Amino acid sequence: MNDRAPAPDGLSLVEALVNTLDLASGADTLDSPEGRAPFGIAESEVEAARELRESLRAVCLAHAGHPPHRTVTPLGVLLAAAPLVVTVSAADGSATLSPADDPAPLASRVAAAVAEALTAGTWLRLKACELPECHWAYYDRSPAGRGRWCTMSVCGARAKMRRYRAK
Repeated sequence: MNDRAPAPDGLSLVEALVNTLDLASGADTLDSPEGRAPFGIAESEVEAARELRESLRAVCLAHAGHPPHRTVTPLGVLLAAAPLVVTVSAADGSATLSPADDPAPLASRVAAAVAEALTAGTWLRLKACELPECHWAYYDRSPAGRGRWCTMSVCGARAKMRRYRAK
């Protein structure tokens, strides 16, 4: 649905995970092996991935100033169980966060992406569309950071038309 460029760096993983569910149609790409492959999750890990996805969606909604779409496990609780390792390069002293070997690799990759985005100052720009039937994740590149819809041509137009008809 989103006609925007993908989120930068590790946030593209978060954005892609949130957007595995099309709320309007109910289609969930995590239902198929092909849909799970980009995230490296097995069928036995699907429920945990869905729980993580919906917690991420709730945070993206909060970034856009909207209430959660439903009750979810707090993202901090899910990511607390995702160990990260700080790796420091001997050559130049640069440091990176990377997932540790653990039983929840997707959660660790998401935790590393969130930490990277916090450091870069981009975390709050990952938002969810305000339309309840959409809630698609998008990266807000607007100068003021006040984007409201995943795409102006579809969701923005629908919202404006609803407001117009309500008058």
